[in-house]
Amino acid sequence: MILYHGSYLEVAEPDLAHSRSNVDFGRGFYVTPLYEQASMWCGKFKRRGKDGIVSRYAFDESRESELKTLKFDSYSEEWLDFILICRSGNDTTDYDLVAGGVANDRVFNTVELFFDGLIDKTEAIKRLRYEKPNLQLCFRTEKALQFLRFERSEMV
Repeated sequence: MILYHGSYLEVAEPDLAHSRSNVDFGRGFYVTPLYEQASMWCGKFKRRGKDGIVSRYAFDESRESELKTLKFDSYSEEWLDFILICRSGNDTTDYDLVAGGVANDRVFNTVELFFDGLIDKTEAIKRLRYEKPNLQLCFRTEKALQFLRFERSEMV
């Protein structure tokens, strides 16, 4: 599987040291199989006057069975609960790899309304049901990162 990472620099050797906590799937290295999505991730850097660079990787899916993996096929109650735990810094799970929908702007607005107690979980799930998930994968351990092979990068 080909995966992409959007940044302001080439990331030839992904690591966990530069990852942020309190994000969708917790601390890890985030990639997507959608080139357009990785390119959009570069937008925040370009708005700050930096370069936008998409790095490309090959992921050996045949080795995925060696990893403890959590996958979300849709925006669901389980997805919302996991996002809440990770964003609040209370994630104690030991997943190597997590895959699922991105909390993009529209999704993020719904998630924020739920986090702030302005809508309940039922209403949040109802609103999210109509959103088509953009896929992100979070490589959360060094073990998982060893199955990701850098191929090249390009400016966008």
